[in-house]
Parts: sequence; structure tokens; C-alpha cells
Amino acid sequence: MIDALRTEDPGVTTNLTDTVATASAPLTTPPSSPSAPSPDGGAPALSAALLAAVEAAVRQAAADEIMPRFRQLAAEDIVEKNGPHDLVTVADRRAEEHLTAALTDLLPGSRVVGEEAVHADPGVLDALHGDAPVWIVDPVDGTRQFVHGDPGFATLVALAHHGEVLASWTYAPALGLMATARRGAGAQLNGVPLRAGSPDAGAVLDVATSHFDFTTDEQKRVLAALDTGGIAPRPCGSAGLEYLHIATGDLDATAFSWENAWDHAAGLLLVHEAGGASGTVAGQPFRIAGGNALPFTAARDAETARRILGLLAAAN
Repeated sequence: MIDALRTEDPGVTTNLTDTVATASAPLTTPPSSPSAPSPDGGAPALSAALLAAVEAAVRQAAADEIMPRFRQLAAEDIVEKNGPHDLVTVADRRAEEHLTAALTDLLPGSRVVGEEAVHADPGVLDALHGDAPVWIVDPVDGTRQFVHGDPGFATLVALAHHGEVLASWTYAPALGLMATARRGAGAQLNGVPLRAGSPDAGAVLDVATSHFDFTTDEQKRVLAALDTGGIAPRPCGSAGLEYLHIATGDLDATAFSWENAWDHAAGLLLVHEAGGASGTVAGQPFRIAGGNALPFTAARDAETARRILGLLAAAN
């Protein structure tokens, strides 16, 4: 089970054996413009200009397409996708369109894998297996909260290449929170470095799990293994914000039974760069391109991740 926490393969987002760099690590030298593809076709250059431009694009999409509709939605602005709990709004669609245009302009030749685009055409997911840099976008993570006027929603963007998440942005516009992470350069919340830390010895672990409205009976059975002494499980809200809560040390772990890249890519990098850990029940790292053994966990530290995985694996 300890091997499950090693994440050295391409396409992974965490590595428990690596020393996490501080958030003050220097950025790459800025090119003449934000849109700087690698000259050899490799990973894109993450210049300070590009990172700042992406943050600005995320903020602008929220300002233009999401916040004007917050608590202002009409009935016709909300549609069920796969059931009464799986909702999409005009804000989701417009924000994803806005981000798709802005992000591909910033990085010519890049692709976008967005939640709404994949719903319309599952073939969009193929970009995760390709050679081009990929923006992974969830325009409104926590649509149900958004629909009900709850500020606990976020816009999630991650940049990946060959399955490896390079940078991420988690923006909760109604809460005024912008969390960013760059692989090997740490994580920040509103410009302040993040460290997840470790739970206090003997403390009851707070764990956010897949919401019961979105789980099968079998998934409920496995997740019920966490309803034991020393652990306090609860249904998750916005996945992106739960990852942020781990990175800030306000939540000890998650246990999720679904693998949509747009829900997890940004948050897993954020947790990793804040010093956290993740792994799947099969002894493999989580892969953003899919095919993971589920459930999986992200946690404040390796020991907490091992404990959660041990319980889940025993019940799986």
C-alpha cells in the first residue's frame, strides 16, 4: 500500500518522495510574449507573463460570464444533464467558451478539455493522450451550489502536457479566493504560500467523500469503510474547493470515487505543491487521462493518505 503513494510515472500529479519546492522558487525567464510554445515541441515554457495572463483570463471569464448570473439565474438558464443532481447553466457554457478562446490564444497549438465540451463530444477527451499542451477546464465546479446561490463554487483550470499537470488555477470568485500552483514551485492562495501540514497526533481526521447523490450502492459501501473511529467523513461540496481546504490544512483528506480530469487536475497539483499526497487503492498514482482504480485519496501528508487508502482498499 505504501507503494501506492509513489507517483513517479508520466501523467501523475504528485510524488511523495520528492522535496516540494517553496512558493518563492524563481519562475522561468519570461519570453517576449505570453504565448511561448517550446521550441522543440516539448512542454510549454511557463513564463511569468504566461502565468499572469492565465490568471487574468480566469478572473475575466468569471467577471463576464459567471458572477453577473450568480443568484440571477432564470429557470430556462438551468438544464439537467444526466439527472436532477447533475446540472449545467448558461454560466457554465459561456465561461467555458470564454476560457477556450482565451487560453488557446495565450498558447497557440494548445487544446482544451472542458467539462461541457466533453459532455457534448466525448472524443474531446482524446486530447489528454496527445502531444499538444492541454488546458483542463471546469468553468463552474460546484454547479449545484451555484444554482442554489451558495458561494462555494470555483473555476478550475490546469495546464497539462503528456499527462503531467504543470500549473493550476483555482478561483472562487464569490469568496475572493485565487489559489495557484506550479509544478516544482509551490502553491499560493491570494499570493501567500500554502503548506498543508499534518494533522495533530491523535486528532479525528476530517475527510470529504464523494457525495451520496453521485455514488452507486457499491461505491457507498466502500466509502462507508471511513465511518470508523478516528475519522469523520462528510459529503463533499465543490471538489476544487475541497482540494484547496487540504492545501490550507482545513481538511485532512478526500476520498473520491470518480475521475473526471476537470474536477481533479487543478486540485491535485495544488495539494502536491502544498506538501500533500495522493494515491489510488490499486497501488498506482492517479492519472488525469483516466483508467484509475477507484476510490482514490488526496491528503495533507503521506501518513494520512496511507491510512485512508488502507481502509478503502480493505473494503474494495
